[in-house]
Amino acid sequence: MRADLEIIQNWIPAGSRVLDLGCGNGDLLAWLRDNKQVSGYGLEIDPDNIAACVEKGVNVIEQDLDKGLGNFASDSFDMVVMTQALQAVHYPDKLLKEMLRVGRECIITFPNFGHWRCRWYLASKGRMPVSDFLPYTWYNTPNIHFCTFEDFERLSHELGARVLERLAVDRHHKHGVTSRLWPNLIGEIGIYRVTGAVR
Repeated sequence: MRADLEIIQNWIPAGSRVLDLGCGNGDLLAWLRDNKQVSGYGLEIDPDNIAACVEKGVNVIEQDLDKGLGNFASDSFDMVVMTQALQAVHYPDKLLKEMLRVGRECIITFPNFGHWRCRWYLASKGRMPVSDFLPYTWYNTPNIHFCTFEDFERLSHELGARVLERLAVDRHHKHGVTSRLWPNLIGEIGIYRVTGAVR
């Protein structure tokens, strides 16, 4: 399992009902089902990933995240997970609001555009950063809404959400003292667990 999914699975209680947005090939849901007796669904748009989910016996629905989550009732899930997709949707604020509506808690991961390498690249080269972790140029990137940890936390606050846990990790999903002291500067990826206002 990917390193970020290994971290995320620790935040998901056994027996939970989980919705995984942009579930990819279904690795997380398959592992949670087999090891934590978790049930739920994955939403995915890529046909190859959908086929991989079906092969693993993962419940998957073909759905565009930009269309929202209107087909799910409020509080349908214990956990809603979205890894590395927040920056690629057209309306991240609306999707986060929907996630908070259908799930009691949400786990979201995204690249931090406030990381010192991004800042240095912009300052020294005057161009949008390109790296192993962010390999696309500005005109062909699927990432259309870059944000920083500060941006995400402000949006969460505006939506009435509360941050329960936050990890600022590097590209290998390791974290240490410096990323705890200066998360917005040192962390390359944010891993957040948030909940909506008391209902």
